[in-house]
Amino acid sequence: MDNETTTRRIPMALCAAALGLAAGMAHAQRTPLLVYTALETDSMKAYKTAFEKANPDIEIKWVRDSTGIITAKLMAEKANPQADVVAGVAASSLALLDQEGMLQPYQPKGFEALTRTYSDSKNPPAWVGMDVWAAAICFNTVEAKKRGLPKPESWKDLAKPIYKGAIVMPHPASSGTGFLDVSAWLQMWGEQDGWKYMDALHENIAQYQHSGSKPCKAAGTGEFPIGISFEFRAYQVVKSGAPVELVFPKEGLGWDIEATAIMKTTKKPEQAKRLADWFASKEANQITSNWWAVVAYPGVAQKLKGIPDNYEQLLVKNDLNWAAKNRERILAEWGKRYEGKSEAK
Repeated sequence: MDNETTTRRIPMALCAAALGLAAGMAHAQRTPLLVYTALETDSMKAYKTAFEKANPDIEIKWVRDSTGIITAKLMAEKANPQADVVAGVAASSLALLDQEGMLQPYQPKGFEALTRTYSDSKNPPAWVGMDVWAAAICFNTVEAKKRGLPKPESWKDLAKPIYKGAIVMPHPASSGTGFLDVSAWLQMWGEQDGWKYMDALHENIAQYQHSGSKPCKAAGTGEFPIGISFEFRAYQVVKSGAPVELVFPKEGLGWDIEATAIMKTTKKPEQAKRLADWFASKEANQITSNWWAVVAYPGVAQKLKGIPDNYEQLLVKNDLNWAAKNRERILAEWGKRYEGKSEAK
C-alpha cells in the first residue's frame, strides 16, 4: 500500500468513526419512558414503531399485563410509583387512580377533535380515551353442533342448563373485560338481580380465565364452545378463519374505554406529554382503528367483519366512576361466590 492511499484512507476512517460515535451518542441520548399498559400484544409494536419514528429522542419501555394486574400493580406502588405514563388501560381503573390522587391532569394537543364523552369529564382531563372496548360472545359452531347447543342470543340464554360446562369467561380481578361484564350486569339489572344472574351463570361456567382474550381463543380452537370475550379478540379470531360466530347479546354490552394518563410523579413530564399528545392524534387513532370498531377520533373507525353496524348503540349505560369506587367491594363479593372455578395462576 502506498503512502498516498494510506493518507486518503485515514481521514475516511476517522470520518466513519465520528459518524458511528455520533449515531451511538444520539441513540444513548434517547429518553426512556416507562409505560404500563394492558394493550393487546398485537398492537403494541405498531404503536411503539410509529411513536418513536415521530419522536426519535424518546423510547417506550412497556410493562404489559392484563388490566386487573396492571391496576393492582399501580395501586401497590402508590407510595412510590414507577410508571411515567399509563396507556391502553381501562378508564374505570384510571378513574380509581385519579380518585387516589395519582394522575397529572393534562389536555393533549388536538384534544378538541376527539369525541368528548370518551375522555374524563374534568377540564383538563385526568385521562384521555383511545377506543371503546365491549363485550362479545365467541360461539364455535362446529363444537356447538357436536354438543347440540343452540346459538345464544342474550346474556340470559347463557344461564340456561343446556350450556352447563360449555362456557369460559374472564376473571374480573385479572381482566378488564371480566370486570366490565360484572359491572354491566350489576348496573343493568341492579345488584340483587345482577348477583342472582351470576349465580345462575356460574353453574354453566367451566373456568374463569385470567385474560380477556383467552376465552375467545379457547372457543376458536374448540377447547370450549363458548367464550365470553371482547370485540377486538373476537374479530381477530374470526379473521383467523376459526369456525366462530360473534354474538352481541340483545340486552346490551358492557364496555370500558382504553385510555392514556400521565402519572403525577413522573420525572419526565415533557416526554410524557408528548406521548399523550401522540395517542390523541389522528395517526394513533388510525392505527387503533385496525382492531377497534369505536375509536376516540370521529370518522376514523373502519367497518370490521362480524361487528354490527349498530354496535355503538348496543353499549349499555355505564357509570365508570361508580365502577371505580365500587371495584374493591364488587371483586371481594365475586371472589367469595365464584373463585372456586378460577384458572390456576
